[in-house]
Amino acid sequence: MVTTWQCDIKDELAVQSTIQNIAKHFGRIDVLINNAGEIVGGPLDAMTREDFRNALDIHFWAPLSVIFAVLPHLRKGCAARVVNITSFGGKLAVPHLAPYCVSKFALTGFSDALRAELASKNIFVTTVAPGLMRTGSHKNAFFKGDHQKEFTWFSLGAGNPLVSMGADRAARQILSAVRRRKPELVVTLAARSAIIVQALLPNLTARIVKLAAHLLPQPPAQVPNEIRDGWESESKLSPSILTFLADRATEQFNGLRGRLSSRNR
Repeated sequence: MVTTWQCDIKDELAVQSTIQNIAKHFGRIDVLINNAGEIVGGPLDAMTREDFRNALDIHFWAPLSVIFAVLPHLRKGCAARVVNITSFGGKLAVPHLAPYCVSKFALTGFSDALRAELASKNIFVTTVAPGLMRTGSHKNAFFKGDHQKEFTWFSLGAGNPLVSMGADRAARQILSAVRRRKPELVVTLAARSAIIVQALLPNLTARIVKLAAHLLPQPPAQVPNEIRDGWESESKLSPSILTFLADRATEQFNGLRGRLSSRNR
């Protein structure tokens, strides 16, 4: 049986109230998984302070609020778990995802610090850094600048089986890492390889990332402060046979188009 509670994770008081209700219902909390997220893709020229603030609210401040609210309720005397789903983008900055990467770097650092602090309390923290995933969420990501081209490159990567991983397989890896109390898990071979290269050859990695930035869509002459989701940004290449696996995941995991498909900031 699965029971759900709805909560705005950016509202600290709502988070505290929801966690108290969950702890009261079950008598204790054994595992916390922080997995909420949002992606806004586009060139830095199209981003605003609000984009960075919103990313930090969702990816850093919200997990921090949830963790602080949960800690008093984690079972004592047994091995409780805290799992923070960060990102490959929290290990290696990706062009055209600046707000996302900044916020995921923050969560990665907090998760690592938390692990050391909570070890004496027998609470184990696992930091999970997924690479490209076929979760179907590309349709509900947001894009700025040349939104069609931004969505195209993003969805092509998400649908490429050579660099992305299916959600079911990733979930099994994450659960296995949590059971074995692994401090960290990087999901996908491509992500692990890139992180290793970054650690061993940072200057070379910087040149490669710089080249990648030049190959990504350039912003229009006048960058509109407009944001659109993947549903509004479809092109000849996406959806297509090249994005079939990612598009199938959207249907599989019920990533249906929401009521609010666009917004201005």
